[in-house]
Amino acid sequence: MIGPTMPQEIEAKFLYTNHDAIRQQLTSLSATCEQPMRLMRRVTFDNAAMKAKNGWLRVRDEGDKVTVTYKQVNQLSADGVREIETTVGSFDDMVAIFRAAELAGGSFQESKRETWRLGEVEVVLDEWPWLAPYIEIEGPSEAAIREVAGQLDLDWAQAKFGDVMVAYRAQYPHLNETDTVGDLPEVRFGAPLPELLQA
Repeated sequence: MIGPTMPQEIEAKFLYTNHDAIRQQLTSLSATCEQPMRLMRRVTFDNAAMKAKNGWLRVRDEGDKVTVTYKQVNQLSADGVREIETTVGSFDDMVAIFRAAELAGGSFQESKRETWRLGEVEVVLDEWPWLAPYIEIEGPSEAAIREVAGQLDLDWAQAKFGDVMVAYRAQYPHLNETDTVGDLPEVRFGAPLPELLQA
Protein backbone atom coordinates (compact mmCIF):
# COMPACT_ATOMS: atom_id res chain seq x y z
CA MET A 1 0.00 0.00 0.00
CA ILE A 2 1.48 3.35 -1.04
CA GLY A 3 1.91 5.67 1.91
CA PRO A 4 2.61 3.96 5.26
CA THR A 5 5.05 1.45 3.71
CA MET A 6 7.07 4.13 1.94
CA PRO A 7 10.39 5.10 3.54
CA GLN A 8 10.24 8.01 5.99
CA GLU A 9 12.19 11.19 5.46
CA ILE A 10 13.16 12.54 8.88
CA GLU A 11 14.08 16.20 8.55
CA ALA A 12 13.49 19.72 9.79
CA LYS A 13 13.91 23.13 8.16
CA PHE A 14 15.18 26.28 9.86
CA LEU A 15 14.33 29.48 8.02
CA TYR A 16 16.12 32.82 7.65
CA THR A 17 19.54 31.34 8.40
CA ASN A 18 22.93 32.95 7.85
CA HIS A 19 24.75 30.41 5.71
CA ASP A 20 28.21 31.82 6.45
CA ALA A 21 27.59 31.50 10.20
CA ILE A 22 26.27 27.94 9.76
CA ARG A 23 29.38 27.03 7.71
CA GLN A 24 31.61 28.33 10.51
CA GLN A 25 29.71 26.34 13.13
CA LEU A 26 29.79 23.16 11.02
CA THR A 27 33.53 23.57 10.51
CA SER A 28 34.07 24.03 14.26
CA LEU A 29 32.10 20.80 14.83
CA SER A 30 34.41 18.97 12.37
CA ALA A 31 31.58 18.41 9.91
CA THR A 32 32.54 17.54 6.34
CA CYS A 33 31.42 19.55 3.31
CA GLU A 34 30.44 16.76 0.91
CA GLN A 35 29.30 19.01 -1.93
CA PRO A 36 29.88 22.78 -2.24
CA MET A 37 27.09 25.13 -3.26
CA ARG A 38 25.86 24.14 -6.72
CA LEU A 39 22.93 24.91 -8.97
CA MET A 40 20.24 22.25 -9.05
CA ARG A 41 17.34 21.99 -11.44
CA ARG A 42 14.14 20.01 -11.14
CA VAL A 43 10.82 19.47 -12.86
CA THR A 44 7.75 18.40 -10.87
CA PHE A 45 4.75 16.39 -12.07
CA ASP A 46 1.53 15.09 -10.56
CA ASN A 47 -1.98 13.87 -11.32
CA ALA A 48 -5.31 13.95 -9.50
CA ALA A 49 -4.54 10.83 -7.45
CA MET A 50 -1.18 12.20 -6.32
CA LYS A 51 -2.65 15.61 -5.48
CA ALA A 52 -5.36 13.96 -3.36
CA LYS A 53 -2.58 12.43 -1.20
CA ASN A 54 -0.42 15.60 -1.22
CA GLY A 55 2.12 13.79 -3.39
CA TRP A 56 4.11 14.56 -6.53
CA LEU A 57 6.91 13.29 -8.75
CA ARG A 58 10.19 15.15 -9.08
CA VAL A 59 13.05 14.79 -11.56
CA ARG A 60 16.14 16.52 -10.14
CA ASP A 61 19.58 17.17 -11.57
CA GLU A 62 21.74 17.32 -8.44
CA GLY A 63 25.00 18.11 -10.21
CA ASP A 64 26.63 14.73 -9.59
CA LYS A 65 23.55 12.57 -10.28
CA VAL A 66 19.96 12.68 -11.52
CA THR A 67 17.19 11.40 -9.26
CA VAL A 68 13.51 10.64 -9.68
CA THR A 69 11.49 10.87 -6.48
CA TYR A 70 7.88 10.34 -5.44
CA LYS A 71 7.24 12.50 -2.36
CA GLN A 72 4.14 12.50 -0.19
CA VAL A 73 3.52 14.81 2.77
CA ASN A 74 1.34 12.91 5.23
CA GLN A 75 1.69 15.42 8.06
CA LEU A 76 3.78 18.45 8.97
CA SER A 77 6.18 16.77 11.40
CA ALA A 78 9.81 15.66 11.43
CA ASP A 79 8.84 12.22 10.11
CA GLY A 80 5.69 13.16 8.19
CA VAL A 81 7.15 12.99 4.67
CA ARG A 82 7.42 9.71 2.77
CA GLU A 83 9.49 9.27 -0.35
CA ILE A 84 10.72 6.73 -2.86
CA GLU A 85 13.83 7.75 -4.80
CA THR A 86 16.03 6.24 -7.47
CA THR A 87 18.80 7.47 -9.76
CA VAL A 88 18.39 7.66 -13.53
CA GLY A 89 20.71 8.35 -16.44
CA SER A 90 19.26 11.46 -18.06
CA PHE A 91 17.41 14.47 -16.67
CA ASP A 92 16.05 15.51 -20.07
CA ASP A 93 14.96 11.98 -21.04
CA MET A 94 13.14 11.40 -17.75
CA VAL A 95 11.32 14.73 -18.08
CA ALA A 96 10.38 13.76 -21.66
CA ILE A 97 9.01 10.40 -20.46
CA PHE A 98 6.75 12.02 -17.86
CA ARG A 99 5.59 14.61 -20.38
CA ALA A 100 4.86 11.86 -22.91
CA ALA A 101 2.80 10.11 -20.21
CA GLU A 102 0.80 13.38 -20.04
CA LEU A 103 1.33 13.91 -16.34
CA ALA A 104 0.25 17.33 -15.14
CA GLY A 105 2.65 19.97 -13.98
CA GLY A 106 6.02 20.34 -15.61
CA SER A 107 7.15 23.28 -13.45
CA PHE A 108 10.87 23.93 -14.03
CA GLN A 109 12.57 24.98 -10.79
CA GLU A 110 16.09 26.08 -9.87
CA SER A 111 17.66 26.02 -6.44
CA LYS A 112 21.14 26.05 -4.96
CA ARG A 113 22.33 23.56 -2.37
CA GLU A 114 25.44 22.86 -0.29
CA THR A 115 25.67 19.54 1.56
CA TRP A 116 27.47 18.89 4.85
CA ARG A 117 27.68 15.74 6.97
CA LEU A 118 28.01 15.57 10.74
CA GLY A 119 28.06 11.93 11.84
CA GLU A 120 24.87 10.30 10.53
CA VAL A 121 23.17 13.66 9.99
CA GLU A 122 23.08 15.67 6.77
CA VAL A 123 22.87 19.46 6.90
CA VAL A 124 22.02 21.22 3.66
CA LEU A 125 22.20 24.95 2.97
CA ASP A 126 19.41 25.80 0.56
CA GLU A 127 18.64 28.81 -1.62
CA TRP A 128 15.52 29.25 -3.76
CA PRO A 129 14.38 32.13 -5.96
CA TRP A 130 12.58 34.93 -4.06
CA LEU A 131 13.25 33.20 -0.72
CA ALA A 132 15.55 33.92 2.22
CA PRO A 133 18.25 31.26 2.77
CA TYR A 134 17.33 28.32 4.98
CA ILE A 135 18.84 25.03 6.08
CA GLU A 136 17.50 21.52 6.27
CA ILE A 137 18.71 18.89 8.74
CA GLU A 138 18.04 15.24 7.89
CA GLY A 139 19.00 12.17 9.87
CA PRO A 140 18.10 8.68 11.06
CA SER A 141 15.87 9.90 13.89
CA GLU A 142 14.22 13.02 15.28
CA ALA A 143 16.55 12.79 18.29
CA ALA A 144 19.60 12.90 15.98
CA ILE A 145 18.42 15.97 14.08
CA ARG A 146 17.37 17.70 17.33
CA GLU A 147 20.89 17.16 18.68
CA VAL A 148 22.53 18.71 15.61
CA ALA A 149 20.05 21.60 15.66
CA GLY A 150 21.13 22.27 19.24
CA GLN A 151 24.81 22.12 18.30
CA LEU A 152 24.09 24.76 15.64
CA ASP A 153 22.27 26.96 18.21
CA LEU A 154 18.95 26.53 16.41
CA ASP A 155 15.68 26.69 18.34
CA TRP A 156 13.70 23.48 17.78
CA ALA A 157 10.50 25.42 18.50
CA GLN A 158 11.21 27.33 15.25
CA ALA A 159 11.64 24.17 13.14
CA LYS A 160 9.40 23.82 10.08
CA PHE A 161 8.33 20.57 8.47
CA GLY A 162 7.24 19.70 4.94
CA ASP A 163 8.39 20.71 1.48
CA VAL A 164 9.84 24.06 0.39
CA MET A 165 6.37 25.63 0.44
CA VAL A 166 6.52 25.88 4.25
CA ALA A 167 9.35 28.38 3.72
CA TYR A 168 7.49 30.28 1.02
CA ARG A 169 4.32 30.43 3.15
CA ALA A 170 6.32 31.76 6.11
CA GLN A 171 7.89 34.52 4.01
CA TYR A 172 4.73 35.25 1.99
CA PRO A 173 1.93 34.81 4.56
CA HIS A 174 -0.84 35.62 2.07
CA LEU A 175 -0.27 32.19 0.46
CA ASN A 176 -2.83 29.55 1.36
CA GLU A 177 -2.33 25.81 1.78
CA THR A 178 -3.07 25.08 -1.89
CA ASP A 179 -0.82 27.79 -3.34
CA THR A 180 2.44 26.34 -4.63
CA VAL A 181 5.39 27.40 -6.76
CA GLY A 182 4.78 24.06 -8.48
CA ASP A 183 1.99 25.83 -10.38
CA LEU A 184 4.47 28.33 -11.85
CA PRO A 185 5.90 27.40 -15.28
CA GLU A 186 9.37 28.45 -14.13
CA VAL A 187 11.07 29.20 -10.82
CA ARG A 188 14.43 30.73 -11.77
CA PHE A 189 17.03 32.88 -10.07
CA GLY A 190 16.98 36.44 -11.39
CA ALA A 191 13.38 36.23 -12.60
CA PRO A 192 10.94 38.93 -11.45
CA LEU A 193 8.73 38.21 -8.44
CA PRO A 194 5.72 36.27 -9.79
CA GLU A 195 2.16 37.41 -9.17
CA LEU A 196 1.63 34.37 -6.90
CA LEU A 197 4.07 35.81 -4.37
CA GLN A 198 2.83 39.38 -4.55
CA ALA A 199 0.55 40.32 -1.67
